[in-house]
Amino acid sequence: MRQLEAALDGIGATRSHKTIIFLVVCGVLFDVFEQNAVGLVGPLLREQWGLSGADIGFLNTITFIAAAIGRLGSGYCADRFGRRFMLNVNLGLFTLGAIACALAPNYAFLAVARFVVGLGLGGEITTAVTMLAEFCSARFRGTAVGLINVGGGGLGNMLAPAFALGVFAIFPGENAWRWLFGCLVLPAVFIVFYRRFVPETPRFLLSQGRVKEANQVLSMLAAGKLANGQYEYREFITEASHADAQNAPNEQRVRLADIFSNGYLRRTVAVGTASWMTFGAQLSVLTLMPTILVSQGYSITRSFAFTIVMQSGSLLGAITASLLGYKFPRKRVLTIGAIAACLAGLAFGNFTSSVAMVLVFGALFQFCVLTLNTSIWIFAPELYPTRMRGLGTSFLLALGTVGGALSQMLAGKIFDLHGVAGMFTMIAVMYAIFAVAVQFAPETFGKSIEQDGDAPDSRFQATRTAASAH
Repeated sequence: MRQLEAALDGIGATRSHKTIIFLVVCGVLFDVFEQNAVGLVGPLLREQWGLSGADIGFLNTITFIAAAIGRLGSGYCADRFGRRFMLNVNLGLFTLGAIACALAPNYAFLAVARFVVGLGLGGEITTAVTMLAEFCSARFRGTAVGLINVGGGGLGNMLAPAFALGVFAIFPGENAWRWLFGCLVLPAVFIVFYRRFVPETPRFLLSQGRVKEANQVLSMLAAGKLANGQYEYREFITEASHADAQNAPNEQRVRLADIFSNGYLRRTVAVGTASWMTFGAQLSVLTLMPTILVSQGYSITRSFAFTIVMQSGSLLGAITASLLGYKFPRKRVLTIGAIAACLAGLAFGNFTSSVAMVLVFGALFQFCVLTLNTSIWIFAPELYPTRMRGLGTSFLLALGTVGGALSQMLAGKIFDLHGVAGMFTMIAVMYAIFAVAVQFAPETFGKSIEQDGDAPDSRFQATRTAASAH
């Protein structure tokens, strides 16, 4: 692993990295389209099947519950069978669920189909975060992982309404919602690209004792080629280390209890709490924003238009987090961002008496939220070594999913009782808790992601320093 750290630092970011990032981000973009699909087709389903608002809400709830299960299951399997394997499995589940949604004959069938979609959605995003973190060196991994949310939370949330409107314009009528789900089968084509171009991560291969394959992937990355290209084979991991690596597979079995032991308890609880707070706040606002705007006297059409404008802040926030991930410590970004989100939430809840103020404070709040969420995605895979990175990352993000599902109900209740100001006060308190929680996690910026527990490993850091000098 020390040789691998040095190799990745020496390789830097090549054309291969950029292509892998592009393919993974495209898959995640359609994930977010699917995540927004129920809200977009809700009015059509209510008209055609006579569903209530609670029925529509349940479809979202079951999707998020399945996403949490999918994240945990995918993380465990990714640590056992590989990141690339699970990326394809999750995309397959996502596609199967989308087909079932498009063909659903009744509400019960649609609910089951949404559960299948959720399994794939949660698993793919978690696997993508882990995968990109393992392909890149310490210097570039923050930006690489952050780009996932540029395509997901940024572009995805902003373009999802436009995508739906485009499908509805091409396929009008009472079955337009079926065509929307049908068009979301398109990501299946990425399975072909993933299988043909995207290799397994060298960190996972080395953790399994597959030294030659790890060297092949490193050679691809160094040459800027992908799996079907011609490249010079280089021995980044020496044959002398091969005998020691052969024993690795016997030590790779990981249990959920492992992320709460051996120095990992503190970081798991701290970042898990932060994940719950920020994703819960984001999904609460995302779900209730049209209702909030209508309650303030705006029409449904204008509320959708305002939402799209405010989502531009999400895109800028994800891009900003990717850039900050390259230059600044994680905890500093998360702490300052949480304070800013707290203030932006209070401003939106109390000072939105005009359209301009609604758009400005709404976009500012979304900017802060996506900066934090993207930074959590960057932070999570850096907290655990390769043998348990998939499970640890998936657990932290699954907590965020569960937090989102439960926080939406609480936010809706507070909105009914205390209005917009009361709801955003709750959001501000959540970000205050976030700011305190992250102080108990270790700083990972510029450090090896293979160190155990909370004790820094000077050997890895010395190897990285030597590699950087070279």
